[in-house]
Amino acid sequence: MSTYPQTLAKPQQIRSALSTYRVLAIIAGIALFVLILEMVMKYGFKQTNVLTEYWSPIHGIIYFAYAVSVANLGLKAAWGPVRIVKNLLAGFVPVVPWIAERRNTAETEALLSRAYVAGDGTPSEERPSGR
Repeated sequence: MSTYPQTLAKPQQIRSALSTYRVLAIIAGIALFVLILEMVMKYGFKQTNVLTEYWSPIHGIIYFAYAVSVANLGLKAAWGPVRIVKNLLAGFVPVVPWIAERRNTAETEALLSRAYVAGDGTPSEERPSGR
């Protein structure tokens, strides 16, 4: 019988998803600040320039990539749907993506250290024999 939780992905898959999520959370947080700046310029000061013309769709693509990375990490780390949705909503509030990223990184690293202390996460019946 294996002690490996069946709902978790392999450690390397979780680490890869975590790395992608971390990068995109930082980028999404920065993009959100640029979006706010763009909206103030566009609607507050009635300016028209390259930023006000093109940043909204660029930000949308960045947020979509962030959302995919949240879902990817959430599914691989066996998060519940509520936690995934909360992390998706974090991308709408300035600074919160960075706070959520730090918390999720710490919790995922702790999960990996607890779940895979005994080995690489591969159930013993699937490990190749030493013959």
